[in-house]
Amino acid sequence: MKKYSEILRKCPLFDGIEEDEISAMLSCLGARVDHFDKRYTIFAEGRPAKYIGIVLSGKAQIELMDYFGNRSIIATIGEAELFGEAFACAEMNSLPVSVVASESCEVMIIDVMRIMHTCEKRCGFHERLIFNLMKDLASKAVIFQRKLEIVTKRSTREKLLTYLTMQAKVSGTKRMEIPFDRQGLADYLGVDRSGLSAEIGKLRTEGVLRCRKNVFELI
Repeated sequence: MKKYSEILRKCPLFDGIEEDEISAMLSCLGARVDHFDKRYTIFAEGRPAKYIGIVLSGKAQIELMDYFGNRSIIATIGEAELFGEAFACAEMNSLPVSVVASESCEVMIIDVMRIMHTCEKRCGFHERLIFNLMKDLASKAVIFQRKLEIVTKRSTREKLLTYLTMQAKVSGTKRMEIPFDRQGLADYLGVDRSGLSAEIGKLRTEGVLRCRKNVFELI
């Protein structure tokens, strides 16, 4: 576990915790590390919501599949980021979404009850972990509010420009690399891929943006 210490120090769950303390915590929490190939399902929809995951390398996506087999990407998860915590803390009987490896990745998996309830050793770090977990849940609520703002826009053009504007504000520059290919971006925005490509073409012709693959620049 020591080789992951630098990554874990960047994880919101271990905010304010020293590196030498993390190793002892992981042992108490019963953490394990699994490897997942690209497109492998890490957490499957319908399974009990008991665990949280931390991406140690690679990337994953939270996906929702509707009755007709249409995929929506809810969020992307990168290195040192958490996933599954909201559903696990809510003690949901089954996950309403799936978490899928968008590229080959390593994931640390922890039973959330090992965080929320103190062990027989009465380790003092549980209180700090619970505080960090609640703070992470609050920040995720803000992120999903932004996603809601995007998907409730009426047109593909409005959805795309709202998303790119948000990304530009986060990155602090009008030129940004987004974590999606065209199909992934369409699934994230909740639009048809061909319609999205057509709208991107129009915006380029109008001089509103430049783009090459997944690099966009607002003009």
